[in-house]
Amino acid sequence: MMHRRTALKALAGTAAAAAASVPGFAFAQGNKISMKLGISLAQSHPTVVGLQAACADILKESAGQLSIEVFPNSQLGSDTDMISQVRSGAIDMMATASGVFATLIPSAAVAVTPFVFADLPTAFRAMDGDLGAHIRAGFTKVNLVPLGKAWDHGFRHITMSTKPVTSVQDLQGVKLRVPATPVLQQTFKALGASPTTIGIGEVYTALQTKVVDGQENPLAIIEAQRFYEVQKYCSLTGHAWECFWIAANPRAWGAVPENLRQIASRAFETHAVKTRSALATMTASLQDSLSKRGLTFNTVNPQPFRDALQKAGAYKEWKAKFGDETWALLEKYSGKLA
Repeated sequence: MMHRRTALKALAGTAAAAAASVPGFAFAQGNKISMKLGISLAQSHPTVVGLQAACADILKESAGQLSIEVFPNSQLGSDTDMISQVRSGAIDMMATASGVFATLIPSAAVAVTPFVFADLPTAFRAMDGDLGAHIRAGFTKVNLVPLGKAWDHGFRHITMSTKPVTSVQDLQGVKLRVPATPVLQQTFKALGASPTTIGIGEVYTALQTKVVDGQENPLAIIEAQRFYEVQKYCSLTGHAWECFWIAANPRAWGAVPENLRQIASRAFETHAVKTRSALATMTASLQDSLSKRGLTFNTVNPQPFRDALQKAGAYKEWKAKFGDETWALLEKYSGKLA
């Protein structure tokens, strides 16, 4: 019996040593992989909450082997800074709006083209379908790996400190904060406004000090960033729909064993879908809660704005910029635009 126990111990030791020499086995032996995920949104935003829930599931399902920590509030830098850091490998992954990625991946901004999606189900079909697949393919060309489905960021609306927006004429000469998204910048230039690019973390102060007259964002952002404290009017233009993508550094992501990558990808996809529902529920109640905090809402007929963009030749310009293939995929969901 003693000889048998000794032999079994020796066999176990030999097996462990052999297994430890197999790539990836060390991760299963207790070595923990820690990664950082940066995002510019506030801690309370549903997307941040969803990402943190996904990362908690990843930690649990990987038995503690893969830990991804979410850093909100631009803690790791601005959106453009974080994209550069992920590409260089300084941080592992980040999430930001499709329009921001467009500085590197032009097709990523096609979903932000104004007045193209009739409703959220249409937008989700596009992003979960061949248009989304086409956009994701562009990430790999610029040293980024897209992870999972698109996260809903909502339809964008305009807030102002001086007056509501009821017509195209109300935008003439208005200093409006927009993100670093060329399509949105071109949109408001074509509508007669003076778009100004300011990082999301600096927008509150810019509104408070009247550097800009207004801004445009989904209601969840207006609430999370407390813009209602420094704005009086919210015009429900719904002029563009936005989504967020998670992107990782290829080398960092490739160093994670395949089984852990699958766990992470499933969790991100699951919570992207859950967050869509959570954001829809939240948005449905936000108009009432924001009204109680001082914002005055007005509905807007979008057709005159779309007509003005057509007249200015904006859709033809965007078609030429995005290319026939990308534009055809967009029109599959939006209908004929140009």
